[in-house]
Amino acid sequence: MPFTKFVETGRVVYIAKGPDAGKIAAIIDIIDQNRALLDGPCSGVPRQARRFTELHLTSLVTKVTRGCSERSLRLAWEADKITEKWLATSWAKRIEKRTRRFSLNDLERFKLAKAKQARNKMIRTAFFAIRNKDTRTAKKARGRIEKLRAKSKAYGKAQKAEKKSKATKA
Repeated sequence: MPFTKFVETGRVVYIAKGPDAGKIAAIIDIIDQNRALLDGPCSGVPRQARRFTELHLTSLVTKVTRGCSERSLRLAWEADKITEKWLATSWAKRIEKRTRRFSLNDLERFKLAKAKQARNKMIRTAFFAIRNKDTRTAKKARGRIEKLRAKSKAYGKAQKAEKKSKATKA
């Protein structure tokens, strides 16, 4: 499988380390093999040089020229709707989910656990109802249950008849 994400001008990156960690920015210029010049006009990242070890390349690219101004980058960013595309990715959703889960208090974590238990119980009962519906063992069990019910009905009728006969004799 060939590489699809290359370090290039206009590539959107996720900043993993440093004071701007968790934000996205675009590569404006490549300084050398270890560093790039970044700018994130819509995400609050000032123009700065960052090491590639602190960045993660995303699949998003915007069309900008090398060393472009912040204004032209902002226009290209908004024209390509980079922020909306980023928020729609599973990567951004996972990060949002992690931060939301981290900010839960004790009661909210308890409610979440109970909701998961209820959901799993519903799934489990539906699964076993579907699984056991037409299996041979389920059919045999249903047959045995019906026989037992018929016997108990017959036994109940016999008991009632016996009580009536005793009541009429006495």
